Amino acid sequence: MFTPLRTFLASGYALMVLLLVYGVAGIVKSIATKKYGVNFAFSIISVIAGLVMVFMPGLQLMADGIFIYMMAGWFILQGIVSIVLSMNFKGTDGGKKWIWGLVLGILGIILGLYSIFHPVLLALTTGILIGVYFIVSGINMIFLSSQDANN
Repeated sequence: MFTPLRTFLASGYALMVLLLVYGVAGIVKSIATKKYGVNFAFSIISVIAGLVMVFMPGLQLMADGIFIYMMAGWFILQGIVSIVLSMNFKGTDGGKKWIWGLVLGILGIILGLYSIFHPVLLALTTGILIGVYFIVSGINMIFLSSQDANN
């Protein structure tokens, strides 16, 4: 978050590691829970993309350029998932914790759309945006997990 230019230049390597870890973890979770849906498909795609970047090092540099659009798409997808999950929790106990998931999901979609239309600005602020978004996503997960634990 505090050195955004370095973050942007290292984003290709970070993306490769992130894709591999996320993909493998998602596949393991899907197999363990025997639930093969959208998360399983995204996990397989993540592993394939990560492996392609490992075996084609030139793509890591190119990934810095396309990283902007990948993150924009990720923000939008994560926002949609957050909205859907919060709507699923809406009527569970009469509480208002689901509103946080809805608000954070909407913010994720707005951030993703803004990133698509202003890619140069996103390149300059990648580190800050990624840091803030991961903090916000973590807060959202805490609220959703506390909601699920109450049931």
